[in-house]
Amino acid sequence: MASTPEQNDTARLEAFSDGVFAIAITLLVLEIRLPGGNATLAQKLLATWPSYVGYVISFVTIGIMWANHHAIFRLIGRTTHGLIVGNLLLLLTVAFLPFPTTVLADHLRHGGGDQRTATVFYSATFIVIAIGFQLLWQVASYNNRLIAPGCEDAAAEVSRSYRYGIPAYTFTTIVAAFSVPTCLALVGAMALYWLIPRGRVR
Repeated sequence: MASTPEQNDTARLEAFSDGVFAIAITLLVLEIRLPGGNATLAQKLLATWPSYVGYVISFVTIGIMWANHHAIFRLIGRTTHGLIVGNLLLLLTVAFLPFPTTVLADHLRHGGGDQRTATVFYSATFIVIAIGFQLLWQVASYNNRLIAPGCEDAAAEVSRSYRYGIPAYTFTTIVAAFSVPTCLALVGAMALYWLIPRGRVR
């Protein structure tokens, strides 16, 4: 069966989004650099552990965001200009993530106010990303106007799960001001939460 123009537009939008997600993930590893100084290579590799931590958390999170983005677009039957704009706003936030990841890695090995500020900044980025996801999904799911026929129940399941994103990341950002390890653990736990499949068409 031939695809409709609306389905072609949805596929193009998702293909473009896949490219942005891939670039964002690639930029994460490009930001890992060995520190300077006269230390041995082994010592420099060990001293780079904050970059490894930031890379792993951000890589896993972007990967899961990509999977969720793919899942929701399986429920979207057609595109509109509003959906395209909403998707671009989401991609704007995703593509920004390598920067706060670098800021976090640069300050994670040091204690004090800068370390907490870097962690707050990193966690707050996920609030903005969650807002981007929520805006995109609201454009598509409001009154099921862009949802493919037969996918209404799956869309409702996604809508219920998305209620927790903004409040949860707001909480992790508040926690960052008091405990950096706890904040990072919670951000990692949130990534695992979003790994649970939702919106499957039955």
